[in-house]
Amino acid sequence: MPSNRIQIAPSILSADFARLGDQVAEAELAGADCIHIDVMDGQFVPPITFGPIIADSIRDRVSIPLEIHMMTLHPENHIRQLVDAGVDRIIVHVEACPHVHAVVQQIKSSKVEAGVAINPGTSLSAAEEILPDLDQLLIMTVNPGYGGQSFIPSSIPKIERARRMIEAIGRSITLEVDGGINTTTASIAVDAGATLLVAGSAVFTHDSSVAEAMSTLRRAIDAPTFPVDH
Repeated sequence: MPSNRIQIAPSILSADFARLGDQVAEAELAGADCIHIDVMDGQFVPPITFGPIIADSIRDRVSIPLEIHMMTLHPENHIRQLVDAGVDRIIVHVEACPHVHAVVQQIKSSKVEAGVAINPGTSLSAAEEILPDLDQLLIMTVNPGYGGQSFIPSSIPKIERARRMIEAIGRSITLEVDGGINTTTASIAVDAGATLLVAGSAVFTHDSSVAEAMSTLRRAIDAPTFPVDH
């Protein structure tokens, strides 16, 4: 993939579960780069969502990577099951892992990519020491848990700082942004340094087909941005 192409990861949190397999297949045909699966345990965040069974059920419907966003306590207890389900990347929250280095090494030893997520209220310094070991850094631009939230504008400088941190160590680490990504905020996040955008309701919507929504979002990524106070 060309380094200047911004990736899109549709989040199934907003999908129609009556036709989930069809929708992820439609997203791939429309140009999605990976499928984003939010695993929530009702403890680290209030909702309870998906697990390995869902990942396994859609693995055969798409050829693009499946990435797991673990919004759970003790994510290390579930890595083996997720790997066996065929996922390609596992992202854990630094806030949920007292020994985040050990968890990252556990993921990498399972031969899948490892990422770390940072909540809006968490300093980037919490991930600084582990950054050289990561394949991906995820900046949350909403508080984790519920879909459909609005992008937090004060996250923009944090994305910019994360981009500088990655460039300073000279490694090819994907900078992902998750939360409130739509046709207004997509290019703002990209301008700040994001290279992968998670989009839920902007892709899986009742207002248009998945293909139409993906096309609209892709155009918005290249659109001029307007100043946002932060």
